[in-house]
Amino acid sequence: MARVIVMGAGISGHTAALYLKRALGRDHEVIVVSPAANYNWIPSNIWVGVGRMDEKQVRFPLRPVYKRLGIEFHQALGVAIRPFGDELGATGAIDITYTDPARAGEAARLRYDYLINATGPKLNFAATPGLGPDANSLSVCTVDHAQATAKAFAKVIKEMKAGAHKRLVIGVGHGGCTCEGAAFEYTFNVEHELRQAGVRDMAELTYLSNEYELGDFGVGGLAFDQQGFVSNSKLWTESLFRERGVAAIVGAHVKAVDPGIIHYELLDGTTGELPFDFAMLLPPFRGVDIKAYDAEGNDISEQVFAPSGFMRVDADYAPKPYEEWSPGDWPKTYQSAIAQNIFGIGIAFAPPHPISRPRTSPSGTMISPAPPRTGMPSGVMGRTVAESIARRIKKGATAELCTASMASMGAACIASAGVGMRHGSAASMTMFPIVHAFPNPGEISRQPRVRLASPATGRS
Repeated sequence: MARVIVMGAGISGHTAALYLKRALGRDHEVIVVSPAANYNWIPSNIWVGVGRMDEKQVRFPLRPVYKRLGIEFHQALGVAIRPFGDELGATGAIDITYTDPARAGEAARLRYDYLINATGPKLNFAATPGLGPDANSLSVCTVDHAQATAKAFAKVIKEMKAGAHKRLVIGVGHGGCTCEGAAFEYTFNVEHELRQAGVRDMAELTYLSNEYELGDFGVGGLAFDQQGFVSNSKLWTESLFRERGVAAIVGAHVKAVDPGIIHYELLDGTTGELPFDFAMLLPPFRGVDIKAYDAEGNDISEQVFAPSGFMRVDADYAPKPYEEWSPGDWPKTYQSAIAQNIFGIGIAFAPPHPISRPRTSPSGTMISPAPPRTGMPSGVMGRTVAESIARRIKKGATAELCTASMASMGAACIASAGVGMRHGSAASMTMFPIVHAFPNPGEISRQPRVRLASPATGRS
């Protein structure tokens, strides 16, 4: 009987666990280790953050689901990977610390035959002084963050209804952030709610981003194909901002967030201050705090993880200039760089480089989006790696691995711009491929093609 451990129960980890159990049945063990008791559909945290959903609508308890399917669940934090076993002879093991209230703080070691690292990111608020809900800005990264943000937003609306003008800033809180699409979507949900509350004229709404230009979204821009007319995402996005009266500051690195003031640096080297009454700024990501040790207990973390903390997989990490980047640099199987029975998927794997062109300010500050790899791509990776492991368990350790490179993978998403059949609107986008040919200096012919099914203006 083989034992497969999945660390993480987000989109990629939960998907992998479900596919593994379906493929392996009762003949083999599937174990999920996650510090959270609940699954959270993170994309809908945006609606929690404007008060349109509550926490029960975006998360559910994991244990009953896994129990019904025959998946073993440990509510615990993975703290170490031992790819080559330990002094007790295990072929591979992880160290965990329980977060389950019934066993809180208890340590354990779990053996595995195959391991999937789907831990997701560490929310690196500490990268920017004053950033985050424990400091001077808000977040929608977790349900708890989003609920607190919704309360702050409701308070701002109440004060505007009483006659106060307010300055709202939404975006990213560091020059190396990803998830610009989430900040974009939250911006227009906020704008919609301000109109619905009748206080839009009392609000100054600004989008603050590390993107070189509007419509970059961390992928160097897109080609929008709408009813046979092809335009770039810059033109489409700028028109939406003009239509909704949203100001934008792009090419920005947030240096610090003080109470009521954001300090930022632009790509041209200039600096500025942006006052606010409400600021929702997403943090940069890094890998979770987890170590790796060899069988003798020596620290081999640098061999397993990149400096960012994300797991090294079958990507080409050789340093090279932007002009030499290639779609072939990106991983295909997500197999660990040092162990054939370990895989890293979703946000947990280390990308070889960004997708957008890297840019720095005259002072040397990197202001460039990190590559997005959330949502649908994470689910595809989870399924692909689950199929690879099931194939090797059934057919032997030399069975061919399944592949799912982001250079040959599409992604679909729906970006809402307000809730409601009569007043809400959304853009349904299907993008292919995610990683395009380099260099991509902005020509529509070189950008990933997006089919825009329903524009954010609400017109079909």
